[in-house]
Amino acid sequence: MFFAKILNYIRLAIAYVRLNWLSHIEYRNAFYIEAAGMFLNNVIWLVFWVYFFKAFPTVPTWTSSDVITLWAISAAGWGIAFVIFGNCRFLANIISTGQLDAWMLYPRHLLSHLILGKMKPSAFGDMVFGFAMYLFFVRPDFPHLALFCILTVSVAILFTGFSIVAGSLSFFLGNAESLALHLEFAMICFCTYPAPIFEGRIRWLLYTVLPALFVSYYPIEALRNLSIEQALYAFAGSLAFASIAVYVFYFGLKRYESGNLTVMRG
Repeated sequence: MFFAKILNYIRLAIAYVRLNWLSHIEYRNAFYIEAAGMFLNNVIWLVFWVYFFKAFPTVPTWTSSDVITLWAISAAGWGIAFVIFGNCRFLANIISTGQLDAWMLYPRHLLSHLILGKMKPSAFGDMVFGFAMYLFFVRPDFPHLALFCILTVSVAILFTGFSIVAGSLSFFLGNAESLALHLEFAMICFCTYPAPIFEGRIRWLLYTVLPALFVSYYPIEALRNLSIEQALYAFAGSLAFASIAVYVFYFGLKRYESGNLTVMRG
């Protein structure tokens, strides 16, 4: 029964991704420009950080390959998350403006349809960038490449869960769109810094409020040492945060007040 439900949700996700892809490809030039722009943006930042760590080796245990791996897995995970669950980025606005009403008419769980409802075009640029950088510059063998692909799913789950929590703040604070955006930017920033530079209270903060260490520490250690144990820690943290996200959303939903909007969705 459990596996049947998982299979049904996978089919639902595939159907949404297909429909979202077809809607974006109608304006293919704009889609390609946005994706290519994000790819180029990531390349510029990666070049900066690689040269920075070569000039100032503040983390002696890290090499340029580790920096590339960190950016690659962060970008690939982010891209996968918002190619599939792109509506997470608009969750705060949907809640605060009363647009949630239309989504409540859908069958099955509300959150499933809601987060699958849109695709973020720039996320394709992130996803392609992540896999391309890891393949061309790290040049992994098959076990490392397979583990990298698996860990991008863990990172995608974490980013999705964090985005849901940030967006759900609108249930409690009113219009939390700006706050959610800043929290996501903070998460991205901390995820792309090597974990060893953080110590003490900041390190604990990165395990809880901004769970960046489940991107910048466990996946990187898993790939460096080809460690299944570290990979399991990464997945455990991501799944735990995703569970918290679902709870926060449905707990906040009890406080939701209808916007009394009449909306037609095709």
